[in-house]
Amino acid sequence: MQWEDYRQSENVEDRRGGGTYAGLPGGRGGVGIGTMVVLGLVGWALGIDPRLLIGGAELIGGIGGRSAPTQETRKSSGPPSDEMGRFVSAVLAQNEDVWTKVLPQQANTRYQAPRLVLYSGVDRSGCGTAQAAMGPFYCPPDKKVYLDLSFFQEMQRKLGGGGDFAYAYVIGHEVGHHIQNLIGILPKANQLRERSSERDANAISVRIELQADCFAGVWANNIQAMGRIDQSDVDEAMKTASAIGDDKLQKASQGVVVPDSFTHGSSAQRTRWFTTGLRSGSMQSCDTFRTNQL
Repeated sequence: MQWEDYRQSENVEDRRGGGTYAGLPGGRGGVGIGTMVVLGLVGWALGIDPRLLIGGAELIGGIGGRSAPTQETRKSSGPPSDEMGRFVSAVLAQNEDVWTKVLPQQANTRYQAPRLVLYSGVDRSGCGTAQAAMGPFYCPPDKKVYLDLSFFQEMQRKLGGGGDFAYAYVIGHEVGHHIQNLIGILPKANQLRERSSERDANAISVRIELQADCFAGVWANNIQAMGRIDQSDVDEAMKTASAIGDDKLQKASQGVVVPDSFTHGSSAQRTRWFTTGLRSGSMQSCDTFRTNQL
């Protein structure tokens, strides 16, 4: 994936409290946080509590209702200067440039760029406490994406999904939730989930997540047209989408697959819907709510 010469987004809030990432995940730079991030991988991909991932309810706070302590944040002016921070900033800029063009053309909606918050360990969001164990998530009330970069390192080490475009796919997926929010799908879907049984709420969550995968594919279609990615990059994203399917994670964690508890979709579904957006470049092809065959 070509990103080094791309512009840097001004919409990154760097709240990391010390330390920088010496290189892209997979190298020797950076630190992981072990079990907490592993739980975050499962939570993000398997959706143990989908509300944490799509902002349907306030995130869990501290013990006894007290707010969790916030870290001492690093003041930043402009985009981050470390390599991983610059990578995230460039990917966010690519999303901004693509959706500023695509959203008005295909959905008659002006694109309002989200802010992306980089943090370490614990922070505050408009949905409550942000913790690394939750994995990356989008918070609709404040229209921000929250990301602890150690997630990418553990994603590679524990799930076998890695590479710069695989990480870009994760960011594109969260921006996909922001697109859903802008066009009104996310609030309607969350309202419907709140009135539904657990089984039906899970099924709605799957459609939300698969559509975000498809929107990430639409973004990928556009940067592919720019010559920014090649087939090896696409293969990275496909491998990651397959690695974080509900069926594969359930089989690995509990030895049995329970489709009614899926909240993000199977490996085949996630791969299929990302591919749908990638091949078509059309938001209209991403209507997971009108099809019976996911």
